[in-house]
Amino acid sequence: MSEKIMRNAQITRKTNETIITVALNLDSHAPGNIQTGIGFLDHMLTLFAFRAGITLNVTCDGDLRVDGHHTVEDIGIVLGQAIAQALGDRNGIRRYGQASIPMDESLAHCVMDFSRPFLVFNVRLPSQRAGDFDTELAEEFFRAIAYNGGITLHINVAYGKNTHHIIEAVFKAFGCAFKQAVALTETGISSTKGVL
Repeated sequence: MSEKIMRNAQITRKTNETIITVALNLDSHAPGNIQTGIGFLDHMLTLFAFRAGITLNVTCDGDLRVDGHHTVEDIGIVLGQAIAQALGDRNGIRRYGQASIPMDESLAHCVMDFSRPFLVFNVRLPSQRAGDFDTELAEEFFRAIAYNGGITLHINVAYGKNTHHIIEAVFKAFGCAFKQAVALTETGISSTKGVL
């Protein structure tokens, strides 16, 4: 009988701009505690974790007196690092995931491959703000996750008018695709190279 691998991670990162702790468990679906200092981002990360079927805890003390850039990007960095750590050598994962998610008038499509870092982000956001969130930071967030998590990530929005709906559809699609990609298939490394 094979020993169960624990797919979890906790990382704390301190800089002159942010102090962030991310803890996640890929095989637990308990409610987490997310406090980034940006209410809209808290909401989006909660949606991601729910759709991904994971437990996610995030705390951040960031220099929001400047703006939200360092907070959002650095959370993406640490979340990507935590994902990479929890997956280890990625043995047994499905590797690929995709989802198309509607949110009222908006439709987002996310495709991912846990192989190497890359981001395609074709998302037009009509407004510069969604609550207390600077919407141009959505791309920075996903770039940080992709490059620190080792994920080829394509995010495309076919259409949408409401900025909140567009970003919410993106985070939900990301979560649903993520759940597929990290699912255990017990087939070893999903690559003809033998490594990911």
